[in-house]
Amino acid sequence: MRTARKGSVEMPAFVRQLVKETEKRVSSFFKGGRGGAAEAEQQGEGEKEEVIPSPYLDRPVLDKLTEEGCARWGLTYALGSMQGWRANMEDFHNCVPQLGAELADWSFFAVFDGHAGSTVAQYCSQHLLGHILATGGIGPEDDPQKVKGAIVEGFLQTDKHLHSVARREGWERGGTTVVATLISPYYIYFANCGDSRAMLCRSGQVCFSTEDHKPYSPLEKERIESAGGSVSLQRINGSLAVSRALGDFGYKGAENRTPSQQMVSPEPEVCVVERSPADEFLVLACDGVWDTISNEELCAFIHNRLRVCTDLRDVCTQVIDLCLYKGSLDNISIILLCFPGAPQLSTEALHQEAELEDLLESKVAEIYDELCARGEEPELLSVLTVLASTVIPGLPPGGGIQSKRNCIISAYYQQRDAHKPMVPNGLGGS
Repeated sequence: MRTARKGSVEMPAFVRQLVKETEKRVSSFFKGGRGGAAEAEQQGEGEKEEVIPSPYLDRPVLDKLTEEGCARWGLTYALGSMQGWRANMEDFHNCVPQLGAELADWSFFAVFDGHAGSTVAQYCSQHLLGHILATGGIGPEDDPQKVKGAIVEGFLQTDKHLHSVARREGWERGGTTVVATLISPYYIYFANCGDSRAMLCRSGQVCFSTEDHKPYSPLEKERIESAGGSVSLQRINGSLAVSRALGDFGYKGAENRTPSQQMVSPEPEVCVVERSPADEFLVLACDGVWDTISNEELCAFIHNRLRVCTDLRDVCTQVIDLCLYKGSLDNISIILLCFPGAPQLSTEALHQEAELEDLLESKVAEIYDELCARGEEPELLSVLTVLASTVIPGLPPGGGIQSKRNCIISAYYQQRDAHKPMVPNGLGGS
């Protein structure tokens, strides 16, 4: 069996590696340890081993890229993106709040989640919109059938041109999922190719969300097998975890089959929703978000946060932190689009938020003192564990205790500083 060795743990490359790394690194993050490699075990006599670089870091990269903007027709938006535990950042995005000229009241946004490198995601983020517009199917008449056809053709043309560039420049490996939205004065068009996802919140509820394209979905599996592939470990040929993507040309070589009939299809699923005054916000995000939180939870959480935050970048940052604390090991990217009907800042909600944070600070102090009184070391993980089993009223819906972890950690360090032994005057040095 092909194995990989990371630190002192030997494991079959892929499944066991993911399981072990997840357990080790999440534990490491909250305990404050390195979570890295100790000296490797000695190999058995004659044992053959392949060293595979870990897809994860010893500590997450927490720096965030943020962006914000608006459109003249009343849309506001923000982007948040973070590398997280992944060894490389492979997410890209495209935010165009106004397309210009006769399409000045149209907007385009997209998230590109690359895999096996970032080259394909970067290329597509720069060229997809151009290929969609070049079809000529998008105009002021806003014909849904023409627009949907233009989006599909734009994806197929992007993949075709990408293949030519990849062969010429020698980077045929790698691919990217795409989730995009094109917003016109009358409609919201959703295009999804892979397992990133879009979600529309209307009147405080999930109104629409795209479907993930996974190899084990019945229709996707049927296409994969018809093209000569198989699905094992919920992956195409035991390797690729998505069934639609741009790039991934190693899965697109079946003869006498159209691009959309290959094991990996570049054809997006395009849906159209008529706009409503009740539309509040729309989310585009990679699977680093959706692997840890449901549509309903994220809708509720963002709805709540918009009532206490004036900066949409801060809302995106809170979503990223929530996903990280809930165990996401992937790159995390989110675009939040707010319509004129989005929730507004609320004095009552701000008051409730302040009361919640005061309660959490007092709970942390209480737990810290109890642990000290029992002679136990009041480590952060111990405080978090006790607090997680405590009923706390007023937590943000959809976020729970994880969404207030930064507040809890800050309160913990305040307690630790307050409990430091005082150094008598004159004994602190010459």
